[in-house]
Amino acid sequence: MPRAPRRPSDEARRGAYKPRVDFSRSRRRREDGLLALRRLDRDAGLFKRRRDETSPAVHASDPAPTPAEVESPAAGARPPPTPSSPPDAEAPRDAAESELEGLSELVDKVCSDDTTSQLEATVQFRKLLSDEKNSTVIKIIRADVLPRFAEFLSRTGLPQLQMEAAWVLTNIAASDYTLLVAESGAVPRLVELLGSPNANVRHQAIWCLGNIAADLPSCRDILFDHGVVTPLLSQFREDMKIPVLRTAMWALSNLCFGKLPAEVQVKPILEIVSQLIHSADEKILADACWTVYYLCGGVDDAIQDALDAGVCPQLVNLLMHASSSVLLPVIMALARISAGDDAQVQVLIENGILNCLAQLLGRNYPKNIKKQACLIVSNIATGSKDQIQAVIDASIISPLIVILKTSETDIKKEAAWALSNAASGASSEQIQYLVSRGCLEPLCNVLTYQDPDLVYTCLEGLENILQAGEAGKKGEEESETNPYAQFILESGGLDKLEDLQDVNSERIYGLVMKLLQSYWEEEVSESDDPNIPGSNDSADSVETTSEDAAQPPAPASVADEAE
Repeated sequence: MPRAPRRPSDEARRGAYKPRVDFSRSRRRREDGLLALRRLDRDAGLFKRRRDETSPAVHASDPAPTPAEVESPAAGARPPPTPSSPPDAEAPRDAAESELEGLSELVDKVCSDDTTSQLEATVQFRKLLSDEKNSTVIKIIRADVLPRFAEFLSRTGLPQLQMEAAWVLTNIAASDYTLLVAESGAVPRLVELLGSPNANVRHQAIWCLGNIAADLPSCRDILFDHGVVTPLLSQFREDMKIPVLRTAMWALSNLCFGKLPAEVQVKPILEIVSQLIHSADEKILADACWTVYYLCGGVDDAIQDALDAGVCPQLVNLLMHASSSVLLPVIMALARISAGDDAQVQVLIENGILNCLAQLLGRNYPKNIKKQACLIVSNIATGSKDQIQAVIDASIISPLIVILKTSETDIKKEAAWALSNAASGASSEQIQYLVSRGCLEPLCNVLTYQDPDLVYTCLEGLENILQAGEAGKKGEEESETNPYAQFILESGGLDKLEDLQDVNSERIYGLVMKLLQSYWEEEVSESDDPNIPGSNDSADSVETTSEDAAQPPAPASVADEAE
């Protein structure tokens, strides 16, 4: 017999025999992992963008360019490309080195009262900062000129000086010293410049604010404290040039990263985003989708707000987008929405998400895309039996089983969650279908994973399957064997269950003991009986099958899955 159960706590006993998966735990379990991934991206500096010397500049002697002539940030999706050098790269570098040697002279000009000298020196500082070396930034910071550049932002009668100063601060904010810019007094002036009559000044102010928003939460807090949201949203107009619209959407996306203050209204942001997710420009499209993803994870009730804004149909359509830079934020945003309640998940189903996911899972897409697709299926499968049936009807079960047998471990885990959740809440007929498609052996293999939550959910799925097999056995007078229990035995699943008796988890141990005693008490008793030859090596007495072994036959009433 299996050894006597330990004495679990009352809480452990209450949690050990749940009839099915804990929906909220299952849907939210990856949030810490997603946050860690986003922090890793931020540490890599993927959200900041420099403006280098290849971008058109406004010089003192030049006429002001039109908004379209001012180059927008490079790359609409993460990560942006490395800024390119001018055609003759060595000459500017040599010039920059010589300028650094005469830095004190430039500082004197910046601090002078002569506006011409101020503009000339600011242009020279901007050229120095086109070199992305941190050593250059450090020397300029040590010269203590940041407050002076922040002051230049208020020179309403000198738009060229305003833009050059904003450009200098933009490139410093793109370095590791963003907080110094945020604390230099520049933020309220940058926010004020969003109302400038000069389009170039507004564009450069948006760019600088976007870099500040891309840094620490404390930097974004400074922006929120100065009321950046409403002036930034006012920049989105029908007559916006594409380069300016790219910059504004990118800045708004950075601003929505993380937890937004309670006073920030999400609906006006989503109204703009719901229009821009129809953009033909991939950079605008990607940042709009990233914004939906951030909002749905950082604001209470944002999932419902996003659905009310009408983003769902277009996001589902974008699952078939050819660009991976668009597809990744799209599927991650949909994964966030799939973590909502059953009614919210139903909106995804009604918009045809499952048919798109079936194509993503059955084709050669990147690993991160398939992982997110499995996550969405997993979240849908934690819902009602009708929602599980929708997963079955979309022909998703077979691709999941193929992934469980052939893919890399991290993708296998996501597929295992999806299949385990489906098995945990399925009806008897749905279980017959799952078994007919070959789910039992892959589920038994999941029992060896080093993930207690996943193993427990898998055990719940196996329990539901075994209960359905027991009910089917009672309906057949001549049958004395639970066919599902027999197959689990033959495929080595019983050995894996017995191994779980040593796991340091009360709830796993309790559920394992319940299954062993309910369905294999005779086999376990024989394996423990010293009088039976070979009883000390149960593995030798179990005939195992390959992963392609035949599954227990499903009743004829269960239709085969559409290929």
